Amino acid sequence: MHFYVTLTLNCNMHCKYCYGKCLDDFGQPFPFEVDDKLPTSITYNLSDLTGFLKQDVEPSVIFYGGEPLLALDKIREIMDNVQVKAFVMQTNGLLLDRLGEKYCRKLDTVLISLDGNENLTDYYRGPGTYRKIIDNLKLLRNRGFDGELIARMTVESETNIREAVRWLLFNKEFPFKSVHWQLDAQFWQNDYESKRIQRWFERYNRGIRDLVKDWISHMEATGNVLRIYPFIGVMESLLSGKSTKLRCGAGWVEFNIQTDGNITPCPVMAGMRKFYLGNIHETNPRNLIDAALVGYPCPKCSIYSTCGGRCLYANTTKLWGDEGYRLVCGTVENLINSLIEVLPKVHQMIHEYSVKREAFNYPKYNSCEIIP
Repeated sequence: MHFYVTLTLNCNMHCKYCYGKCLDDFGQPFPFEVDDKLPTSITYNLSDLTGFLKQDVEPSVIFYGGEPLLALDKIREIMDNVQVKAFVMQTNGLLLDRLGEKYCRKLDTVLISLDGNENLTDYYRGPGTYRKIIDNLKLLRNRGFDGELIARMTVESETNIREAVRWLLFNKEFPFKSVHWQLDAQFWQNDYESKRIQRWFERYNRGIRDLVKDWISHMEATGNVLRIYPFIGVMESLLSGKSTKLRCGAGWVEFNIQTDGNITPCPVMAGMRKFYLGNIHETNPRNLIDAALVGYPCPKCSIYSTCGGRCLYANTTKLWGDEGYRLVCGTVENLINSLIEVLPKVHQMIHEYSVKREAFNYPKYNSCEIIP
């Protein structure tokens, strides 16, 4: 199983779509009781974490925050003493230069918060952010990190999805082999304005269709399958014909350990008391399987077996109401239908041996949600 370990709630950035929107939402009513006494840093003994993880056959740990590298001592202590299948980190990248060579080499996967080119990233995240991240990623590689490096974008209305993804994949200074993104949708309440969202999603959906065409054209020209996670994840399912539960794994194979040791389905649901699933002191990880699954309207949807439900937090809170929920679902339908349209071409390339079937395999539950 896979476990987010939320090391701290503190962050060293003031991004527009996180810190900024949090301030705008301050004081808004929330549909569930929230634990306002959640500590900002870990309060449990790491021996308890070790004992909890030992009960799982093959655990993976995902370092999470806030910004996890603000708790560098905890990262070192965990990596020195906890035996797991893989260590993954989701980070804004500004403090990666503090991570020593020993720990760089121990990381299996790093998801780095980067939204596209320098102008777009700095617009969302602050001046100088892009340059500092790229410099730190070069240092990370020089220090021996040879795992998967994933550019994880947050996509908002200023993002041209096609241009941003292509920049990350093909820029000359630091091209990425793996790209993922998440829509900044349904996390807050005060950012929902129907007409604005509709205009944004119309542009986004066109960009997705064009990007799928680019993905296929690159495949036909080179025989290589670009690891664009939302595409490769859905396409792998279409090729295998297998249905899926929630693709990020939240609530059934992937869980979050809060700073106080309580367990929630995912880190976004930290503090939501109704969804506390146990704690590391008393709970056996094996008893968490299928502990929290998406509800209405997802299971009745025609694409549920391919989508998996998109997001448990959005499904339970519905902060944009029914209309907003349907608008977001429209982006998922567009993504899946765009990939279904090119499925015959993919089958043909595999049949002609110009593309390998195994090229569509990918490491699951590595903190990529697949469905943006």
